[in-house]
Amino acid sequence: MQPLSDNLTVIRHQCGEETQAAQRINDMRESEKLVITPLASIRGRSLQRMFFMVDEAQNLTPHEVKTIITRAGEGTKIVFTGDVAQIDQPYLDPLSNGLGYLISRMVGQLIYSQIALEKGDRSELANIASTLL
Repeated sequence: MQPLSDNLTVIRHQCGEETQAAQRINDMRESEKLVITPLASIRGRSLQRMFFMVDEAQNLTPHEVKTIITRAGEGTKIVFTGDVAQIDQPYLDPLSNGLGYLISRMVGQLIYSQIALEKGDRSELANIASTLL
């Protein structure tokens, strides 16, 4: 969860801490319109009319991806982000991880879409390490 909080802080800094955009992020967190929560808290829930983002999905198992998607109620949209080149779970690989599984199983479904980004935004060093290591 900490990386998501870190990214919100980066966004607020880029906008300027005193700007309306930065204040809106703070307001959404205080009013719980923007919530960062651990995956373990999803079991048993039904997510109605939400925009639900799952970051680092390359580190999920196929079962965890299924658990998340089957919580979706009416009006909910789920976005999974991840990079199979950055898997850091010892029991997962580019073929067995949940993100790859999701992509392979959902292709062709009318309510599914996928975007593949080709460039990293962290730094040149991070891009080189992702390629070479």
